[in-house]
Amino acid sequence: SFIGEESVAAGEGSILTENPTWIIDPIDGTTNFVHRFPFVAVSIGFVVNKKMEFGIVYSCIEDKMYTARKGKGAFCNGQKLQVSGQEDITKSLLVTELGSNRDPETIKIILANMERLLSIPIHG
Repeated sequence: SFIGEESVAAGEGSILTENPTWIIDPIDGTTNFVHRFPFVAVSIGFVVNKKMEFGIVYSCIEDKMYTARKGKGAFCNGQKLQVSGQEDITKSLLVTELGSNRDPETIKIILANMERLLSIPIHG
């Protein structure tokens, strides 16, 4: 099976089943792409029995290929990635995204989440 982000965004229905399924977003970061902001990627995932088996993200502008496989770790251009081990959130950098949905109820939820995040004494 196939699930395409662009077709789902256009209103086509999509149901994740137990079948092996490719999930593809050919322009991940569409808004960035439209505005010529250079953070866009091609994202591909493969799911079996509703569980992610592996994923690939190609950051086109940066020419970086991120890969990950269940139980095998994550890599960037073949080099193993690992988390920093930082446990003190006040020394952490928080990154978030607001999304493109401007439905009033969705905005309320997003702003409530942002308020909770901004109350944490993060580094930046």
